[in-house]
This record gives sequence, structure tokens and C-alpha cells, in this order.
Amino acid sequence: LTDRSLGTLLGAESTKKFGEGLAEDSYKVLCHGAGGQSFGAFIPKGLTLELAGDSNDYFGKGLSGGKLIVYPPEGASYAEDENIIIGNVALYGATSGKAFISGVAGERFCVRNSGAYAVVEGVGDHGCEYMTGGRVVILGLTGKNFAAGMSGGVAYVLDEAHDLYTRMNKDGLHVGLVKDPNDVQELRDLLQAHLDATGSKKAAAILEDFKAYLPAFKK
Repeated sequence: LTDRSLGTLLGAESTKKFGEGLAEDSYKVLCHGAGGQSFGAFIPKGLTLELAGDSNDYFGKGLSGGKLIVYPPEGASYAEDENIIIGNVALYGATSGKAFISGVAGERFCVRNSGAYAVVEGVGDHGCEYMTGGRVVILGLTGKNFAAGMSGGVAYVLDEAHDLYTRMNKDGLHVGLVKDPNDVQELRDLLQAHLDATGSKKAAAILEDFKAYLPAFKK
């Protein structure tokens, strides 16, 4: 917890040396324990940080092409989709990159996201606030005021209780089922990527019976 913004300096040096020329996963760093504040902030394409543990606020702030993977440590007894694993304001101002989070995020997840792709298993209040681009998949509950000020991008939300409309800010949004074949494929691909990255039990269950779960997703 004494080290903050882990990976950011490495990302800066990578950009100085390689620019935007690195392929995805060129450098992978496996971490264990508590990620602290601003874990993976601003990291560029080519750098992947994988964390078996948990992280605090501003996880992935300004993500700029890199990849972040978080899942509970081996032997954890809690249910991933019922417990917070990263703090508030994760992926704030992210512009590109990917994040796969096997657990629940705190409040204001993906605020001002303009291009990153993320999968998470639940969020607190104000998720996707002022989002302008990118893709977000939420495999669990959202808090109140979801998508307030959202003007772009797409969120796929697993709405098993069919009550998302009671917790979202509906001004200026288009809400419906996931029916377009391109959307269905995109959702399936993101779920598979989440499963491959984190071993998510929730993603595995959905993919195993995808046709049954699909009508519960809202776009």
C-alpha cells in the first residue's frame, strides 16, 4: 500500500523507447497482494499488469492502451461477483486498452471512459458516468444513477432481475435487448476474453448457457 501508481513509470519508459509500436502483451507483470492507489494508471499498449489480489481507488486511471487483469488470490473463499475487488473511480478518463476484473468495482466505474474495453462483475453508484466511448460489460448489479451523462460507447449489463431501469439515468440513452448479431458476437467475445484472462466463474456459467442468459442482457 506504500507504492502507488504501480506500472506507470514502466509504461512511460516503454512509450519513450517504443512509442506505440509494441504488440499487446509484449511485457507482462504478475503481481500479488494489494495494488494500492492508481494501479496501472496511464499504462500504454504492450504492457499488461495481472494482479492476484485487490486494488484501491483510481485503478487504471487514464488507461492508454495497456491491459489490466484482476482476480481473487488462490484459495479465496468469497464469491467474486459479490465482493468489491477494486476501489472507486476505476478507469477514470481511460482512452484505450482493456481491463478484466473478476469481482465488483466501487463507485464511478469508467467515468469519462472514451475508448477502453472493460468487463467487471458489478459496480457501485454512478457507473459509466459521462462515458463517451469504449465498451463496458457488467455481469452483476449496478448502483443507482447508472449511465448519468453517458453520451457514447456501449454498456452491456446483465439485468437478471429486470430492474435496471429503476437504477439508471435514462436521459438521452437508447436502451434495449442485445439482438443485433454484431452486438451478440461482441458480447460473447468479451465474455470469452474475460474468462480467459481471469478464470471468472460467472463468465464461465454465462458462456455455458449463453442462449438462456442473453435475454437478460441490456444494451
